[in-house]
Amino acid sequence: MDYCLTTSNLTKRYRKCYALNGLTMHVPCGAIYGLIGKNGAGKTTLIRMICGLQHPTNGSYAIYGANHTDKEIYKARKRMGAVVETPSVYSFMTAEENLKQQYILLGKPSYGNIEALLDLVGLSNTGNKKVKNFSLGMRQRLGIALALAGDPDFIVLDEPVNGLDPQGIVEIRELIIKLNKERNITFMISSHILGELSKLATYYGFVDRGRIIKEISAAELEKACRRCLVIHVDSSERLAPALDSANVEYKLITDTEAEIYSEITITRLNKVLSDNGITLVKISEKDEDLESYYINLLGGKDNA
Repeated sequence: MDYCLTTSNLTKRYRKCYALNGLTMHVPCGAIYGLIGKNGAGKTTLIRMICGLQHPTNGSYAIYGANHTDKEIYKARKRMGAVVETPSVYSFMTAEENLKQQYILLGKPSYGNIEALLDLVGLSNTGNKKVKNFSLGMRQRLGIALALAGDPDFIVLDEPVNGLDPQGIVEIRELIIKLNKERNITFMISSHILGELSKLATYYGFVDRGRIIKEISAAELEKACRRCLVIHVDSSERLAPALDSANVEYKLITDTEAEIYSEITITRLNKVLSDNGITLVKISEKDEDLESYYINLLGGKDNA
C-alpha cells in the first residue's frame, strides 16, 4: 500500500509537557483519513508539524516518501493543501480576490482556473460580496478553495465542520467526497464530530495523549461494530457446544456471556439453550457506532 504521509515515533515536547509522545501513523493514498481524539490529544500539533509550522523534538515524518529532514520535503509539501484551525482569508476582499492573492503567493502565472475553482466549492455566485459577510460555511468552503489552489494531491483539514449548521455540514461533506472520488485527493480530517466523520472516512486513526492507539479501515471498523445479540446465561460449561450445535457465528465474552452475530430467533435460541440444560438469563441487542467504539477503545466513558 502506498502512503502519502507516515510518521515514526513523532514527539513534540514543551519543557515537561508532551504534545506528541511517540506517534506513529500511516495515511494511505486516496483515503479519507479521520483523525480522532479528544481536545489536547495532539491532533492540531500533528497537523501544524506536517505543514512545516512546527518542528519535532524527536522522531520523523515523511510526505510522499520525502523525510522531513530532506530537501525533497519542500517539493513534497507543494503537493499538499491545508486548512489549519480556521481558514486564513482576507475578510475585506471577495472570494475571487482571495484566490488571486493565493495564486500570487504560489507563483501561478495566470488566474485562468479561479472561476472553475469557485464553481467547484459552490462560491461562483458570490460576486462582489466581501468575505466578512460570508457565513461560516462559506468561509470554510473558501478555505478549501485556497487549499485547492496549488492543485494538491493531499489536503489536511482541522475541524472543517466545527460550528457549522446542518446544511453547512452537508455541503462540506459532499464537497470532500466529491474531491476524493473525482480528483483522487487524499484527505486527513481532524474532527470531534464522530457521527459526521463516520459518513465519509475510509480510514481512522485514534489518537490519545500524543500517540496513535489504533489505526483501522472503515470496512474493518464496520465489521467490528456490526449488530449482534448479547446473551447472558446461568451456566458456562455447555454454552459453546450449545451454540456450535445451532450453527451460528458467535464470540464468547465471559464464561456466561456471548455475542451472536448470525440471525436467529429468540424462540429457537432459547430452545437450543434449554435442550443443553442452560437457562437464558438476559438478552439484549448491541449495535456499536464510531463514538461507542472510540469510548471503549479508550477504556470507558471517563476517558472520552
